[in-house]
Amino acid sequence: MNTSVIYALAAAALFGASTPLAKVLGTEVPPVMLAGLLYLGSGLGLLLVRCIRDRGWSASGLSASEWPWLVGAIVFGGILGPVALMFGLTLTSGATASLMLNLEPVLTALLAWVVFKENADRRIVLGMLAIIAGGVVLSWPSEAAAEESHSWLGPLAVAFACLCWAVDNNLTRKVSASDALFIAGAKGLFAGLVNCTIAFTLGAKLVPLAVLSPTLLIGFLGYGVSLVLFVLALRGLGAARTGAYFSTAPFLGAAIAILVLGESVSLLFWLAAAFMIFGVWLHLTERHEHEHEHLSLEHTHRHTHDEHHQHEHAEDVSVDGPHSHAHQHVAIRHNHPHFPDIHHRHRH
Repeated sequence: MNTSVIYALAAAALFGASTPLAKVLGTEVPPVMLAGLLYLGSGLGLLLVRCIRDRGWSASGLSASEWPWLVGAIVFGGILGPVALMFGLTLTSGATASLMLNLEPVLTALLAWVVFKENADRRIVLGMLAIIAGGVVLSWPSEAAAEESHSWLGPLAVAFACLCWAVDNNLTRKVSASDALFIAGAKGLFAGLVNCTIAFTLGAKLVPLAVLSPTLLIGFLGYGVSLVLFVLALRGLGAARTGAYFSTAPFLGAAIAILVLGESVSLLFWLAAAFMIFGVWLHLTERHEHEHEHLSLEHTHRHTHDEHHQHEHAEDVSVDGPHSHAHQHVAIRHNHPHFPDIHHRHRH
């Protein structure tokens, strides 16, 4: 199995697990504050790990041309998306919102294919639709909510939040070759500060330390580490495929709730599992191969010396195993199986 696929599924598993794990806390933390603390745990934890890794604060490694993409991703994914979702939740039921959230992978894929020109064949489209169908089945309400609002503003706000996260995913893809810890940490920190500020504005109180500590830890793992893995998956798979794999998160979260919390299993769960397993299988068995051209390119990321990385090093630089540095790709034309990764973003 491709390593990037493992990253994407692991990201989905960690994010999906964060919901039942947060439920285990059994706290009365308001939803907006809970979201803020989870994001804050993500941002603070990842930036701390980065400081430990680099033995102090180090430069981001982003080029001047990459900063606008990251700032855009933070604005859409860390500020506009969460705010729109929280507004939408006040005007619609949780069941409707859960169904609407299945729009995110659809919009991510559409933007990737239409705007950013990622490749998509019928097998990938069918796989994505099967995974999304599983998400719809899994989140389908068992009974109509009596308190459901008939206002169109609520669903529209949730749909706008999905669009924001779809834009975020595609913009993050543009900088996915850079330091994943910095990218994920910056996004988590800004999203956490925004959501916590909104929560305090709405009247939320300070959270006790006994609740704060495990919440930040769950945020670090379920949002932070998950986002790092998501960025690494974007690097190797592109936005559409990564979004499709990541949309299995609700199913993986439900599976963890069943195994860990002993929750009951419904027929809808197994139907959703069948759809998602079929969709993932279609993606895993994809084979995309044709003659393509690589243009001259310079960037920085962790790599080994394969057919795409044939460059010289200074005598004092070790090239044994994976290593990271700025390197130049020369123009080359060849034929081999590939994904729309950071080296294969050509038109078809």
